[in-house]
Amino acid sequence: MQPRFKRVLLKLSGEALAGGKKFGLDFDTVLKICSSIKKCADLGVQIAIVVGGGNFWRGRFGGKMDRTRADHMGMLATVINSLALADGLEQVGLDVRVQTGIDMKEIAEPYIRNRAVRHMEKGRIVIFGCGTGNPFFSTDTAAALRAAEIDADIIFKATNVDGVYDSDPKTNKDAKMFDTLSYLDVLNCGLQVMDSTAASLCMDNNIPILVFNLSDPDNIYRAMTEGNIGTMVK
Repeated sequence: MQPRFKRVLLKLSGEALAGGKKFGLDFDTVLKICSSIKKCADLGVQIAIVVGGGNFWRGRFGGKMDRTRADHMGMLATVINSLALADGLEQVGLDVRVQTGIDMKEIAEPYIRNRAVRHMEKGRIVIFGCGTGNPFFSTDTAAALRAAEIDADIIFKATNVDGVYDSDPKTNKDAKMFDTLSYLDVLNCGLQVMDSTAASLCMDNNIPILVFNLSDPDNIYRAMTEGNIGTMVK
């Protein structure tokens, strides 16, 4: 089987790692996701991962808290998830490096673009924690930024729906899923693919985004090898 892409940035939501628990980590779910990533890596694909922290904390839900401090808490949540993913990937036989946008040298490497690229060229999976390392920016924006920096061919956005719809499929049984969209469609219509900062960054750097459902973790492998899954934004 030939992969469709050489270098991929995989964006995982924190909620995906919680499985049916909705909060925290379900390590059986983590291992299933890691097994699908392993099948992609075995094809020779270079893989980097950005993971959210919503299974523990979301900065924008900090209420009366200072937004910067609340966002810093969210960054720490992404590091918890990054370390869990690293452990799962190592258990399925992959070599992994975690890099963080905030220096925490006792548990992870600092983010250095050239080092990250070299790791991938050597067949290692690189996980980027702490988002961009700055408050007020989502992990979707971090995924777009890191994808641009490492010259990724595409962003895989693994989410909880089959693709991008014209309305919420959970409340509208007649919602229509798109096969393809333009960046301008996403921005002008307010479609919930990524926030506008992330979508604009992808548009400016011509990085396609494939949105698909992670309820079946093997969809990561299918997205890498098949052409009929999810919604492509390009």
